Amino acid sequence: MAKNRAVKRTRSAPAGEHSPGGQAEPASGSEAAEPIRWLNEEELDAWMALVGMMSKVSAAMDRQLQRDAGLTHFEYQVFVGLSRAPERTLRMSELAEYTGGQLPRLSQVATRMERRGWLTRRPDPTDGRYTLAGLTDAGMAKLEASAPGHVAAVRHLIFDNLSPTQMRQMAQIARNIGQAAGNAEFR
Repeated sequence: MAKNRAVKRTRSAPAGEHSPGGQAEPASGSEAAEPIRWLNEEELDAWMALVGMMSKVSAAMDRQLQRDAGLTHFEYQVFVGLSRAPERTLRMSELAEYTGGQLPRLSQVATRMERRGWLTRRPDPTDGRYTLAGLTDAGMAKLEASAPGHVAAVRHLIFDNLSPTQMRQMAQIARNIGQAAGNAEFR
């Protein structure tokens, strides 16, 4: 923690970090900027725990899926998004929103998955400006084969470590943060 404190005490500490005296400093390059609302110790500890958890869980999911199914976690999310959609089909823009990915990244992944016969893309017949992605039977079979190992990893990493009350709280917290992140606009 001593190393983090050295970083936090500098004037150029990133916004969102803790400032020792709770002093608000103007953002660099902005004359009428709002004061920085530095994180207090409790907020900083919670933030660092969240960042660490997200990084570790994401890496663990990628390792498990690569090892057991030859998939990335992002590819798995594409499978899940399509499998849950009516007729296993979504607009690419909706699928990007579901996966939390950008359209260019999703397009690259969809191209790889298309080559493997797991999904198809076609113009949306109701509005040709959109492209529909559909999960094929082979894609559904790949998801069904990959799901047991993935679910076991999720259960081991997450749910086996939480009480039912904590699980419900985590779900609400995740929805709140996800909604805020989805609506975030930064200057």
